[in-house]
Amino acid sequence: MTRPTNSIPNPTLADLRREFPLLDQQVNGKPLAYFDNAATTQKPQAVIDRLVRFYREDNANIHRGVHALSQRSTEDYEAARATVADFIGAAKSSEVIFTRGTTEAINLVASSYGEAFLKEGDVVLLTEMEHHANIVPWQMLAKRKGLDIRVAPVTDDAVLDVDATLRLIEECKPALAGIVHASNAVGVINPVEKIIAAVHAVGGKVLLDGAQSTAHFPVSVTRLDADFFVFSGHKVFGPTGIGVLYAREDLLNAMPPYQGGGDMIEKVSFKGTTFRGPPERFEAGTPHISGAIGLAAALGFVKAQDFSALHAHEQKLLEQAHQLLGKIPGLRILGRDSDKVSLVSFVMDGIHPHDIGSFLDAEGIAVRTGHHCAQPLMERLGISGTTRASFAFYNTEEEVARLAAGLERIAKFFR
Repeated sequence: MTRPTNSIPNPTLADLRREFPLLDQQVNGKPLAYFDNAATTQKPQAVIDRLVRFYREDNANIHRGVHALSQRSTEDYEAARATVADFIGAAKSSEVIFTRGTTEAINLVASSYGEAFLKEGDVVLLTEMEHHANIVPWQMLAKRKGLDIRVAPVTDDAVLDVDATLRLIEECKPALAGIVHASNAVGVINPVEKIIAAVHAVGGKVLLDGAQSTAHFPVSVTRLDADFFVFSGHKVFGPTGIGVLYAREDLLNAMPPYQGGGDMIEKVSFKGTTFRGPPERFEAGTPHISGAIGLAAALGFVKAQDFSALHAHEQKLLEQAHQLLGKIPGLRILGRDSDKVSLVSFVMDGIHPHDIGSFLDAEGIAVRTGHHCAQPLMERLGISGTTRASFAFYNTEEEVARLAAGLERIAKFFR
């Protein structure tokens, strides 16, 4: 049973901002400017209300009950799966698996598809800009199975060297490539269609990490021709602890279970167990029911807006940030200034990122500092970490101006 989410006829950006109650507060006596959206986005009232309504009215376990609450919960949970499939352009809702997040989704592919179909000597291709979640599971699998991990390089500007990547694909013929759609560390968007086509041409499969792309522009897994696509709910205005693995139906049908337990079985006896088909085969035990329903509410909220207008606003904030921060002496932005999601990652001469973050927090400005779970990229660039300001459509030009003013004061203080 689907229920409508909150909606505002023809909302302005100011109207949309008011839908996010957490933003209306002060930190250290200053209005909050929240620029940590690449780590987690804030939740609109529609999502908060939907979670409250579930726990207040419907809370029950799914799939195994004949009573009304269980049936309502089951209907809403499976409706959430259909909502996700529609949002990312999947052909069928059964191609959507609910996980705890992007990290678990990648681990699922490594531990199921990887264990079953990758063999000793096979190449797994990654890039120097991958998040740790798209490196460590493949390293663990490589150690178990004797795989060969190859790494596509980035340039000195923190941009993927596409020509070198295509040559590497032709040379090593990867059985699987794990590619980030948009970098969480520097924001650049990779030309994934070209890379996917090249990997498919040599017979390989592609896992696309969409954790940083799904919230910023429309994604169609069918158009991209991705074999696997993963993202996290909390980065697209939904709850924490819920994520998505999309995989093509033929791949899911061939993949063995990732975990064993209840609800993913056809029959259990001590002589042996038979398993259900996808998606149930990959969702052992009681799932994050409220998380899936809350994610559907978040995606419904986004889809009800003019996505192109939201994207244009974010890109305007990004351009403003590049212009203002580019004038600050000793500040260097990593990554190009176009073809990126709304994120600026920068270093300041002689100033540690953690000091920058602390100074900005005193001004009520929330940013993220450190290596952003991308230590190989930081090593490649010869730095220990950056300061990252990441924008969502509820951020404003006034807030970006506050960020620039705060960084100017920091530059003068350390001069």
